Amino acid sequence: MAKTTTFDRQEVIDKATNLYWKKGFHATSMRNLQDAVDLRPGSIYSAFGNKDGLFKEALANYADMSLSLLQQCKDEHDSPLHALKAFMKLIIVESQNSAPNGICMLSKTISELTDENQDLIDVTKAHLVNISSALVRLIEEAQTLGEVDKNKNAEDLATHVQIQITGLRTFAKINKDKNKVSAMIDDIFTHYPF
Repeated sequence: MAKTTTFDRQEVIDKATNLYWKKGFHATSMRNLQDAVDLRPGSIYSAFGNKDGLFKEALANYADMSLSLLQQCKDEHDSPLHALKAFMKLIIVESQNSAPNGICMLSKTISELTDENQDLIDVTKAHLVNISSALVRLIEEAQTLGEVDKNKNAEDLATHVQIQITGLRTFAKINKDKNKVSAMIDDIFTHYPF
């Protein structure tokens, strides 16, 4: 009778997410994965297909975590604009010491991969689009409540927010002054294009 390997799939994906987020796709070897998730290579291949398959699930996990944090901020704030600011502060300022890497895993993946990994690039872009859509919906809610000018293009504002998040996460990794970074986030919503 064949031995059935049992493991907590989500726990494995969480550990792989942290490893890939910390090291990046190319710097993560199968040996690194084996050590981090405490599975033999055969079990990883059997459960996820290959390193790429596990990476795709880690990307989805990371995107889901981001969307969950955004929803948490929406649940905690009556104002959509305050929820968006809180989300930015949470992922930029508050996570600097607890996240495996201060840089967004999706942005890091886009900058790391080449055309040889087009499938993974496409998956990553799709997750970025989903997050952007959630930001657009939040900005549209703010527009409905009069917090943001209705004449502004919500998609353009969401793109601006994503660009600011990427830049500020890098800046926060270099500059550890949480108050300064927090003030910079507040300033986003008092200047162009908001």
